[in-house]
Amino acid sequence: MLLDTHVAETNEHLYKILVIGELGTGKTSIIKRYVNNFFSQQYRATIGVDFALKVLNWDSNTLIRLQLWDIAGQERFGNMTRVYYKEAVGAFIVFDVTRMETFAAVVKWKNDLDNKVRLTDGSTVPCVLLANKCDMLKEGAVNNLTLMEKFCQDNGFIGWYPTSAKDNINIESAAKCLVSEIVNNRTLLVAEESLNNNIFLDHLGHSPHILKRHKCC
Repeated sequence: MLLDTHVAETNEHLYKILVIGELGTGKTSIIKRYVNNFFSQQYRATIGVDFALKVLNWDSNTLIRLQLWDIAGQERFGNMTRVYYKEAVGAFIVFDVTRMETFAAVVKWKNDLDNKVRLTDGSTVPCVLLANKCDMLKEGAVNNLTLMEKFCQDNGFIGWYPTSAKDNINIESAAKCLVSEIVNNRTLLVAEESLNNNIFLDHLGHSPHILKRHKCC
């Protein structure tokens, strides 16, 4: 009896994800919680940009490395953000639920992101909105966030989560949502590229069923 000694090849991917938003919204705390399962009240404000690496065993044959870029809040709309955003395939925008002025800046951050980076097919990068520090809301106040669904739809977010780096609320769920969207986008893009290549090759060979698709009605 022959044993199948074939070992499935591991597919490895590196994805750059931006974490952006106003100063003091908890971006660094979210990254530390997600990457190291650690929280501290003593973080200093990020200056410029920092990044951390998170490794995910996505499935039995897929390994994903997330490069999480922590963009300082005071960098908003600066010339360097275009450099920082380059080649990103996903983003979190973070606001502080206890400071509504940080929510007021969310649309500006989203517009800045959409204007400065795009996926290879020209579409906007998937973005999840994080309503951070939800542990500090008074009981029942979270109900005031029910209008967030419409806000996200109107402004091109794929979803939103009330989060707390301190109490480890929804950090993993938000990341899984974003990574799932990135993986789906990449899978669709590869499939479309393969289809386009096949159509191009058939067209060169004058395949009748391909040429027929190009006829005008």
